[in-house]
Amino acid sequence: MAATVNLSSTPSNPISKLPSFSLNSPQKTSFSLFPNSSSFPCKPFSHSLKSHFITTSSKNPISDLFPPNKSGPEGDIVSSFSDDDDKPREECGVVGIFGDPEASRLCYLALHALQHRGQEGAGIVAVNNNVLQTVTGVGLVSEVFNESKLDQLPGEMAIGHVRYSTSGSSMLKNVQPFVAGYRFGSVGVAHNGNLVNYRALRAMLEDNGSIFNTSSDTEVVLHLIAISKARPFLLRIVDACEKLEGAYSMVFVTGDKLVAVRDPYGFRPLVMGRRSNGAVVFASETCALDLIEATYEREVYPGEVLVVDKKDGVQSLCLMPHPEPKQCIFEHIYFALPNSLVFGRSVYESRRVFGEILATEAPVDCDVVIAVPDSGVVAALGYAAKAGVPFQQGLIRSHYVGRTFIEPSQKIRDFGVKLKLSPVRAVLEGKRVVVVDDSIVRGTTSSKIVRLIKEAGAKEIHMRIASPPIIGSCYYGVDTPSAEELISNRMSVEEIRKFIGCDSLAFLPFDSLKKMLSTDSPKFCYACFSGKYPVMPGEVKVKGVGDSMDDGLNTPLASIDGHWIKGPPNFDLEKEIDPLYQESKI
Repeated sequence: MAATVNLSSTPSNPISKLPSFSLNSPQKTSFSLFPNSSSFPCKPFSHSLKSHFITTSSKNPISDLFPPNKSGPEGDIVSSFSDDDDKPREECGVVGIFGDPEASRLCYLALHALQHRGQEGAGIVAVNNNVLQTVTGVGLVSEVFNESKLDQLPGEMAIGHVRYSTSGSSMLKNVQPFVAGYRFGSVGVAHNGNLVNYRALRAMLEDNGSIFNTSSDTEVVLHLIAISKARPFLLRIVDACEKLEGAYSMVFVTGDKLVAVRDPYGFRPLVMGRRSNGAVVFASETCALDLIEATYEREVYPGEVLVVDKKDGVQSLCLMPHPEPKQCIFEHIYFALPNSLVFGRSVYESRRVFGEILATEAPVDCDVVIAVPDSGVVAALGYAAKAGVPFQQGLIRSHYVGRTFIEPSQKIRDFGVKLKLSPVRAVLEGKRVVVVDDSIVRGTTSSKIVRLIKEAGAKEIHMRIASPPIIGSCYYGVDTPSAEELISNRMSVEEIRKFIGCDSLAFLPFDSLKKMLSTDSPKFCYACFSGKYPVMPGEVKVKGVGDSMDDGLNTPLASIDGHWIKGPPNFDLEKEIDPLYQESKI
């Protein structure tokens, strides 16, 4: 690899550099939490960023875009969602550590803390004497790593990744971090997010002779770095990221540097912390910092590149002009752990207030408040406290259910849900029960939970959902069903209530959610609730096509690139949207 470069002396395309920070003497910074192009303390690298915002007058814009009787681009794809796991799913979590002799072991522990963000695969890349060494595997972190494997990962620098595959079998070759060698050395990358222009980038690279080994959109980043003519290496990352559209929070590692990058909208979280010995840590959530005793310092800002090496410590650079952030609100609703700080806010406090809002705006006479564990617990506590009604554990979650299990030969009704959730008859029998859950996606699991509670003797069942109705699929790193499968996109609240079988149903009002977020409200992405996409996808999402391939040889060529395919012949997404939406550009 090239030697560490003094960026202030780069002759062309100058990047303004913040003061370097010593690895051994933590310093506080005074940056605003949500910088915009005028307040962010660096001048941007030259870039022309195109982005689109769309508004609609349609009640259910997504169903209008892809109506059930239309031959839509997702109509023939088998959903990755089982009836018994009916939740949006975060696709991954990342961690990076620089300057600790136990880097790989700390990385292993941090990945444990991030296990909720992905359970299908895990990997670590460590750097020792400028050599990148990798261990990856399919399964939970505890299944992939053991003492002997961690012994193979010496060094003071490491990055790690936990992965959730969107459907089908998890292929080892798709498990990150990815490592590639090119003419100036080796580079490893771990990525959280989704690139909405993945297909176009891959087609361009393949036309120029690139050969792909995986069906992951992350691999295009390595190819873009390899073909970049920019020098030094850091500018290759900048050059590559300028071509990316969509969501990406990434950590890179080379022989002597750790680099963290966040996309200009900041869709997915990424935070920076520091251990007492000066080691710098990046992670998707602060809960990972807590486990390895690293002190949270700040977020990696939207559109920022942070570079860590021994010579210059921590350097902060501006990747490109960044609009107002559009951070994923579902991190606060469901994905992140309650003990994390995400986007500068306590996840616990957000969920507690969501419950309080429901108790205020959708009250009902009841005897007990229960939660659908585990993600509904904090909102249920907030509801119960505000309503003055006891909170009790009416549903007990089994934490010993594996990712696969043997079903009985004679089908038991609601077997999957019963395996994971057990009703407590002593809490429920004869009671008017409020059940608090974080979201409803397809409604299949909710209907089974209501049936379980009824069978336990509940007198009335009132569902309260700590999020607005989900009407749109996510294109920014979250696995959601197609719009046609989203129950709130097809039915009114009353129709959903009847489908589920409860006595009353209420969602968190969208306006109340934004009011609760106050001045930070414009800085969140609500595309799944509104259908207004900050970055319009030019390609239509297909969940898991690449992940279900075993070798890529027995799959239709049109599907070989994985997460995205074009729509049907003559399908123009923007033309389809135009009658429904008014576009504005920033």
